[in-house]
Amino acid sequence: MTDQFAAYVYDPRMSQHVLREGHPMRPVRLQYTYALAKAYGAFDGGASRLIQPRPATEEELLSFHERDYVEAVRAYSNGASTRDAERHGFAKFGDNPVYPGMYEAALLACGASVRAAELVADKFARVAFAPAGGLHHAAAGRASGFCIFNDAVVAINVLRRRGLRVAYIDIDAHHGDGVQAAYYDDPHVLTISLHESGRYLFPGTGEVAELGEGAGRGFSVNLPLFPYTGDAVYREAFDAVVPPLLRAFAPDVIATQLGVDAHGRDPLSHLALTSRDYIDLVRYFAGLGLPWLAFGGGGYDLDVVARCWTMAYGVMLGREWPDELPAGADAFLTSERLRDADADIDPDIVDQTRRFARQQVEELRRLVFPSHGLTTG
Repeated sequence: MTDQFAAYVYDPRMSQHVLREGHPMRPVRLQYTYALAKAYGAFDGGASRLIQPRPATEEELLSFHERDYVEAVRAYSNGASTRDAERHGFAKFGDNPVYPGMYEAALLACGASVRAAELVADKFARVAFAPAGGLHHAAAGRASGFCIFNDAVVAINVLRRRGLRVAYIDIDAHHGDGVQAAYYDDPHVLTISLHESGRYLFPGTGEVAELGEGAGRGFSVNLPLFPYTGDAVYREAFDAVVPPLLRAFAPDVIATQLGVDAHGRDPLSHLALTSRDYIDLVRYFAGLGLPWLAFGGGGYDLDVVARCWTMAYGVMLGREWPDELPAGADAFLTSERLRDADADIDPDIVDQTRRFARQQVEELRRLVFPSHGLTTG
């Protein structure tokens, strides 16, 4: 393990496209993250490797996606008629607009996650971070929620072809529905998604009762949370569910979707995490000591994304960045410090979110824990 490195899979081309003027998904966030991490010296020294991605191959895409969908994305990207695009999830003013070069951009993002998976599976990297990845909503034949190709599924399939048992943990504010659907009947991939309840947020799914089917029953795990859930309540719920399930499942590899849209400043969700709890979760993943494949994910406040993902990569390196921002960071950040100040949440809201979280945890233990030989008490 001592000769392995932490990989950061990125190319500037990933941050240059624009989905649509005013669209909340702004790939420039990747450029800001890279610039901040580089300013802190994240790519200096032998423990870190900046890895160039490659586009995913068609064969890799077809490990999950339908052929006619892949061909449609390629055609739309090249200027073909979009008259039937809505059947594939595309719409000019919707979440997934068609834009020139989208096929190539999506291929590269997916390929970056595949490259990260290969580095981990082949034991070159102890952890590999693909910040452009984590596009967890894409379905086999349909774009959804800013996601065209589901890189997380395609990358996990790389691990599965090597016979590895994978635990996928998703801390994005939105339910990881596309990844769940891919492995809904598979007992070799444990999917755990902590997210704002679908009663209040896209994609409207992710209830505890969605727990898998057939041989995979009990291997799809969902922990929905009430709006304005903050650090303390979130961590109580996480600790009640995730550690015992991971111990029982005993994965060979963990794959984590590290979306930062559960942060209290994110404009598209209603959770209230700070960078403190977010990074504590990343530290937990690092502390498991398992081969680790990490994706980016959601995050629509550019300042929050850059700060949190830079801190996350620091955890992967075993380094703690100073709170004082490097010179020049004010050119693309609005914060004056790397870490957030403590959040002040009304005690009545804390009580409400805690009651909701405890109800979900109790139901999850009742429905899911027995499948893993765990007691419900």
